[in-house]
Amino acid sequence: MLKSVLSYCLLLLSGVASAMAPATLPIVVETQHVSLVLAVGDNQKLYQTYLGAKLNNPADYGPLPKQHEAYVPAGTDNLFEPAIRLVHSDGNPGLSLVFADKQTSKIGDDLTETVIRLRDPQYPVEVLLHFAAYYREDVIKAWTEIRHREKKPVVLTNYASAMLHFNAHQYWLTQFHGDWAKEAGMEEAPLTSGVKVIDTKLGTRPHWYQTPAFQLAFDQAATETSGEVLAGTLAWTGNFRLAFELDNLNALRVSAGINPYASEYTLPANQIFTTPEFIFTYSTQGKGQASRNLHNWARRFGVLDGTEPRLTLLNNWEATFFDFNEPKLDGLIADAGKLGVDVFLLDDGWFGNKYPRNNDATSLGDWEPAKTKLPNGVGHLVQTASKNGVKFGIWVEPEMVSPKSELYEKHPDWVLKLPNRPEDYYRNQLVLDLTNPKVQDFVFGVVDEQFKQNVAYIKWDCNRMITNGYSKYLGKNQSHLYIDYVRGLYKVLARVRQKYPHVPMMLCSGGGARSDYGGLKYFTEFWPSDNTDAVERVFIQWGFSNFFPSNTLCSHVTNWNRQHSIKFRTDVAMMGKLGYDIEVEKMTPEDLQFSQQAVKDYKRLSSIIWQGEQYRLRSPYESNQPSVMYVEDQQRKAVVFGYNLHTRTNENVLPVRLQGLDITKRYRVTEINLMPGATSQLPAHNQTYSGDYLMRIGIMVSPTNAPALTSHVLELTAE
Repeated sequence: MLKSVLSYCLLLLSGVASAMAPATLPIVVETQHVSLVLAVGDNQKLYQTYLGAKLNNPADYGPLPKQHEAYVPAGTDNLFEPAIRLVHSDGNPGLSLVFADKQTSKIGDDLTETVIRLRDPQYPVEVLLHFAAYYREDVIKAWTEIRHREKKPVVLTNYASAMLHFNAHQYWLTQFHGDWAKEAGMEEAPLTSGVKVIDTKLGTRPHWYQTPAFQLAFDQAATETSGEVLAGTLAWTGNFRLAFELDNLNALRVSAGINPYASEYTLPANQIFTTPEFIFTYSTQGKGQASRNLHNWARRFGVLDGTEPRLTLLNNWEATFFDFNEPKLDGLIADAGKLGVDVFLLDDGWFGNKYPRNNDATSLGDWEPAKTKLPNGVGHLVQTASKNGVKFGIWVEPEMVSPKSELYEKHPDWVLKLPNRPEDYYRNQLVLDLTNPKVQDFVFGVVDEQFKQNVAYIKWDCNRMITNGYSKYLGKNQSHLYIDYVRGLYKVLARVRQKYPHVPMMLCSGGGARSDYGGLKYFTEFWPSDNTDAVERVFIQWGFSNFFPSNTLCSHVTNWNRQHSIKFRTDVAMMGKLGYDIEVEKMTPEDLQFSQQAVKDYKRLSSIIWQGEQYRLRSPYESNQPSVMYVEDQQRKAVVFGYNLHTRTNENVLPVRLQGLDITKRYRVTEINLMPGATSQLPAHNQTYSGDYLMRIGIMVSPTNAPALTSHVLELTAE
């Protein structure tokens, strides 16, 4: 007994020592240029004391004042937005968190993880704050684990992934929002006193109206090349909440995480509630550098096979919609080979027998090839593709079900719908209950069956948000629905990637309604918008490029707006991951010849566009002549895209100053992607300039007299 008491006392003393010892030593989470500093106060609480440019002398972090509690709990002395709220099993709604210990692990030459354990002094509750610092990319990833050992479950009502604190004279917030066909619109405004919330409650396609990403500038609005900027995004394919609270002292606290709306989470003892990751970077050189930090991180760590080549493709949707048969598809596959792309993608309408999929009113869930359209099944199309030197891909929407389907008739209990209420339809469909393991098995089986037939590419669609949300499987735990649905989806995707680790998949959701790094760890790319009008795509791709590298943005040449020339449409699409959704057989000989050469040039230059540093040179929000540039890491090659959108009479068109080049190198400028027989009208064509000249003086990337809806692509090569 005495031995036990002594052991307990020693353990208690060691715990106190471990908690108190670091009180005078700051905890520094740092990358090559960024530092996040935390410190333990005399009251044993954890404070954030700094977030910004890395200081040269680490000793300077010590005297920083301890003003802002790092992860603020609700229910005790907090007066503002909490990071966490927990109701104990005895009904006590107050949580207090003090420092317990921290561990730092060097995981690789580029990655260090710091874990800080906080605990409630009176209740057996622990919160672990995780910070993963990517040194070269200047990116920090934060998430939280919550666990307890109380006798009965506790209830979580708030659970932020991270909370960050800032002190500045003024704060400028850039948010990204829109609707179907106008995704990722940018809007910038100063924050005012109170709470600004960007959130969504849509469930399965939560980013339909709002994007879970933001930029925050301090003291003044930032530009692409100047100003202090925090850029952050939440890796969660579900309901999210970003809150920005400006308090009475003009201090700002930012919390990011799952939206707790209708999502009180009952947590049993010894189970861990893990929040999604909040990914952020800090730049002292404007928005452009913040974007490049995130791009470099994403290609290495955030996107499936982000440093590997991507596939160009031809999609049949706009050529056929639901109206096709096997001979028609055989011809389209041959056209893909003629065009020179890598994949033919068969879109919606290929499945359903009892209820044929001839429109969007039936058949979701019945994933057997329609015998009337595909008498020889998908296997025949795979063989046809192989004969034409291309791969075969297919569209699925496995999370959804049509009320008019065999699946619905067999398993009405697999559908999310309220009891004693009429079913609520959107696009004539309902959502399958992915909280149910049997449904997870079914969805995995849908994808697995396609890959078994040597399908080489999948477009995974999701065209339905959650309404009338109720899970028969969850029973009394209905407030778990929005969270467990996403977790169920991730379980399916993890199974897919365990069996098929590298097969390319597009994350599609009627456009950019799923655009986050929680999903992209399982996908190679995503579909930013159903709107493929080239002018609109300049804006949409510009918005998404703030957070996602170009090799993730599927950008297709289509006939959405036939007033745009094939060159203009192609030049816009070449800024991302090039694809086509067009009737090749109806192209003029000149357009076909141009497109074939464009595909060849794109493949030749794609490594620069996909892996190079991106510079947004001139914004479509500020000019009718937007331009974007990509530079390979050795600064020997670059590609510049310039556009005239709606040039006005006598509009003053100025040279564009390039970025990212080597001032000591000389670059030959060549205009490419010209129509057959055309010659360049740009003065810079076939001329040589120093990198210094190109960045200080600049060149015209569009002629002063260029008409509207024209474009130019310049290739720069160091001599």
